[in-house]
Amino acid sequence: MPNSNAKLHSNHRGGREASRRELVSRSLQSAQHCLESQDFGTAYAHYLLVLNLAPELKTTVKETFQFTLFKWAEELDSLARIQDLFNCYEQALELYPNDEVICNSMGEHLFRMGFRDEAAGYFHKAVKLNPDFADAKENFYRVANWLVERWHFIMLNDAKRNLTYLRAIQNAVHSGSKSVLDIGTGTGILRVSLVVTETVDAGLFGEGIVESLIHAWEHLLLQPKPKNQDISAGDYGRVIPASATIFGMAVECKEIRRHHRVGMREVAGVCLSNSVQFFSPTYAAAGSEETVEPYTTEKLSRIPGGYRALTEPCQVMTVDFNDLQELKSLADRKPWKLSLPVTEGGILDAVVVWFVLQLDEEHSLSTSPSEETCWEQAVYPVQGLLDYSVKTGDTVMMEVCCQDCYLKIQKISSLPSECGMDFSDRDDTLSLGNEAELCNALAGLQTSTKQDGSTPVCVLESTEIALLNDIAYHECFKAAMSKVLLSLNPSKDLHSMDVDGHGSGINLQENQTTISLGVDPDALYILDVSEGFSILPIIAGKLGPVRAYSSVEKDQHQAALHVIAEANHFPKETLEFWLSHLEEESVVLQRPKSDKLWSIIILDVIETSGLIQQEVMEKAAISRCLLHSGGKIFPQYVLVYGMLVESESLLLESAVQGTEPTLGFNIAPFINQFKVPVRVYLDLSTLPCVPLSKPAELLRLDLMSPLLNSPSREVKVQICKSGRVTAIPFWYHIHLDEDHSLDTSDESSHWKQAAVVLDEPIPVQAGDELVLDVQHHKSNISITVKR
Repeated sequence: MPNSNAKLHSNHRGGREASRRELVSRSLQSAQHCLESQDFGTAYAHYLLVLNLAPELKTTVKETFQFTLFKWAEELDSLARIQDLFNCYEQALELYPNDEVICNSMGEHLFRMGFRDEAAGYFHKAVKLNPDFADAKENFYRVANWLVERWHFIMLNDAKRNLTYLRAIQNAVHSGSKSVLDIGTGTGILRVSLVVTETVDAGLFGEGIVESLIHAWEHLLLQPKPKNQDISAGDYGRVIPASATIFGMAVECKEIRRHHRVGMREVAGVCLSNSVQFFSPTYAAAGSEETVEPYTTEKLSRIPGGYRALTEPCQVMTVDFNDLQELKSLADRKPWKLSLPVTEGGILDAVVVWFVLQLDEEHSLSTSPSEETCWEQAVYPVQGLLDYSVKTGDTVMMEVCCQDCYLKIQKISSLPSECGMDFSDRDDTLSLGNEAELCNALAGLQTSTKQDGSTPVCVLESTEIALLNDIAYHECFKAAMSKVLLSLNPSKDLHSMDVDGHGSGINLQENQTTISLGVDPDALYILDVSEGFSILPIIAGKLGPVRAYSSVEKDQHQAALHVIAEANHFPKETLEFWLSHLEEESVVLQRPKSDKLWSIIILDVIETSGLIQQEVMEKAAISRCLLHSGGKIFPQYVLVYGMLVESESLLLESAVQGTEPTLGFNIAPFINQFKVPVRVYLDLSTLPCVPLSKPAELLRLDLMSPLLNSPSREVKVQICKSGRVTAIPFWYHIHLDEDHSLDTSDESSHWKQAAVVLDEPIPVQAGDELVLDVQHHKSNISITVKR
């Protein structure tokens, strides 16, 4: 009997196993059929069943399962079924908990939806699972730049700042302060027994120090020390820093000017004069919805081209952080006037601001441009004046307020010396002798242009204004586009297209019929999909019989381009906004119409930050399929250049260097998890560094002939000066064609540069040779030194 039972159980198990195998086989077949019909949701369900029934197949079906998951996730994303999407990824990660590809894909979805912290966790896990996974590394570096801004490293490496705070804290503790509160700990090395905060930005108030201290005084702190009473520090509330004094001065600075004012009346034959007023977002009259902050920031000691002080530093205001009523009154305080006598003539480009932070009676920190500090200075660019020139004896006037707990300096203007007026009174009223004197003063006051609606206003990012001021960029594109158009339509004399003197883009004397119709039926089609505001389509429209399509999105920018087009007297139909023709932005690269192809497609290849644009090679592949015979992609190829340097600054800006600057606290292992090997937005012309080699060509990216590209390359670099290699700055030569190119390291370029920072410096001697391993994967360039 026992033998019979054993046989019965054995047959039962065998039957179940056969059923399982049959179900797995059928599910695999069904999944394959669903994939062929692009029914990814059902295919995914079948694969889930297979993997739960037959875990031994995980390795076999892994790649197909990943493909199915990603396709189904894309579909769920497009349908806004977000919870279902994340449920699918959670199921997948239960089956493949250590799969770096799934982790990376999960992070990408999270990042697109704004969950940067969570995305960083998945990217970090993917990199740990596979340190050579290029996609995950690039994603982690990008999200790490969002999460931990580079100033955290600079701040933590600022030994003077840390030591000064330490000494002020020690004084307070020794005098009796025992209760602990650290507001805005950030990376957390100020742990102490009193209220300590350093929630200050370049403009002092921008990180919310006023609001947080008001809350602290009302809800967390003991009452402040009564005046003229000698009591123990432990019996009253106290704040470090105790107070701050804000200073300001007017400066001339070409670099600030070119990022905040359009200085060109004409760009590559396109007239800009008086047609549109361009402003950067810091301009108060641009509207609050466009203004992120009322100021920008710069490290003036390292700004390209330097700066000149036009006035002496002037005290703007003081604030007592231990006075609750003063803190409360800041936001309600009426604007007050401030005047700065001009001590040196020049161009009024900005008012720059810094502060002295008084930690206690003995210790202070200054963020002045002359100090070596982790802080930048706040910059208030001057915009909207009729005349920006000032001379010795003139007066720079401005209005100061703390609206919304931001320090705002607005209505900056200049008063000529011949007016003879004294505007130094900071009250809201001015003591003027008589009405005639007032009229003479106001007549001489250089105020902003009238915003009466007659002249359109266009707000551009500072990088877009710098691009508009980049003469070489536009002239280079004009010449390269002319060359292509002439080769495609040699019967048209492009050089005679402007003979009417109005820039119509068409020869009026030869083609009156075309003018009446608006557009030449044989017009060539040009598509500009570069990022942001671009006048390249208008430049193209002036070159000959073309239809130029712009990918500019903002209504304000489209309106400005229309006004410029009209001011240059060419038909409205010459310029069209391509995105308004499309249902989805994702298909921006497609045929202009059924019987046409593009003659020129302009792609943005390099970000202003100094990195390669994401998915640029994929866009180039699509673009090549959409080109008219003889048509071109601009740029046609890009050469990457780099050199070896020794730079202590780049080390300090990229990672915490040991425990010495952080007062012995071991912060580095924790914060350095978020260090990235690539520093962006660099100005090589002012970067404190010692070149150890000559520039070398590192890589070629060909957009027109991809077969010439190589995903990796070894480059031998000769050392010309002894030292320690700490970084490899790199930049680009952007070749529109063989005859026309742009250098992104040029001082007039709107592009910045980037640098790979080595984990460990490499000592070298003159005459040595290092081999660089250069890898290109998608949008990521990896440069490592082979030992």
